Amino acid sequence: TPMNEKPPRIVVNGQPIAEDAIVFELSRLVQFYSQHLPEEQVRAQLPQLRQRAIDQAIGSRLLIEEAFRRDLSISDEEVDQRLAEMVERSGGRDKFDALLQKQKLTEAALREQIRRGRRVDKLVDQVVAEAPEPTEAEIRAHFESHREEYNRPERVLAQHILIKPSGESAAERAQAQERLGAIRQRVLDGAAFSDLASDHSDCPSGREGGSLGWFSRGMMVEAFDRAAFALDKGGLSDIIETPFGYHLIYKTDHEEPRPADFDEARENIRDFLRHARRGERLAAFVSGLRAKATVEIDGAPTPAGPDVER
Repeated sequence: TPMNEKPPRIVVNGQPIAEDAIVFELSRLVQFYSQHLPEEQVRAQLPQLRQRAIDQAIGSRLLIEEAFRRDLSISDEEVDQRLAEMVERSGGRDKFDALLQKQKLTEAALREQIRRGRRVDKLVDQVVAEAPEPTEAEIRAHFESHREEYNRPERVLAQHILIKPSGESAAERAQAQERLGAIRQRVLDGAAFSDLASDHSDCPSGREGGSLGWFSRGMMVEAFDRAAFALDKGGLSDIIETPFGYHLIYKTDHEEPRPADFDEARENIRDFLRHARRGERLAAFVSGLRAKATVEIDGAPTPAGPDVER
C-alpha cells in the first residue's frame, strides 16, 4: 500500500473514519498521478498526497452526513437499478454472489451502501447545479489564451497485427517473423486486414480489427511510430520489430497538422470550464461544512481544512 505508515485516527463530529477509507482515497490519488507522472515524482509527492487523502476522506464523510441530514430520499427502484447494473458488470448473479462472499458483504449491507452513495450523488448534484454555465465570451477567452493546446498535430489512422514470439530464443523469434510474413502475404493477396487482425493478432486491438484509432507522433514506440508516419495512405508496412514483438501496420489515413479551430474546440472547452466551476462550487461547499464540524486527528482538534475532490 502507498500508505506505508499507519493512517492517523480521524474522528468527525464524534464518528471515527475507518482507516480503509483513507487508504482507499490515497490509492485512488496515487493511481491517478501514476498515469501522468514518473514513479519517482509520485513517490516524492507522497506526503502531500497523504494529506490530500486525509482531507478527501474527511470531506466525503461530511458530505455523507449532510446528505443524511437533508434526508434526501432515494427510491427502492433506484437502488434496484444500481444493483442490477453491478450484477451485470460482475458477469451474472453467481459471480456477483461469490464477490459479495469474498468481501464479506451481505446484499442488505450493499443496498445500504448504494443508497448512501446515491444520496451523496444527489446532494452533489444540488450543490453544483448552482454553478453558472460558461458564457460564449468566457469560452472564447479560454481558447485564445490556450490556443497552442488546441492545435491539431499531424496524425495517423492505422491498424496493426502483433505477433509475440513464444520465447526469447532465435528460433522462436524467427518462427514469429515467419508467421507474420505469411499473414503479410495474405494481405497482399487480397485478404481483409481486419479479419486477419481479429484471427491472429496478440494485441487487444485485434478485437477491433487491429484498429489503433488516430495517434500523433511520439505516442507509439519509436520504430512503430517511424514506420506508421513514413507509410503512404493505404500502405502496408514491412515487418517492424519493437520490444512488444513483430508488427504489421496498415495505414488507413493521414492528416497534416492544422491550427486550432474554435468551432471544433468549443464543446471541449465548455465541458472543461463547467467541470472546473462545479469542482470549485463543491470545494467551497465542503469547506463550509468543515468550518462547522468538529474534526480530531490523532486526538488533536484541527482547524477547518481544505476541501474534497470528486
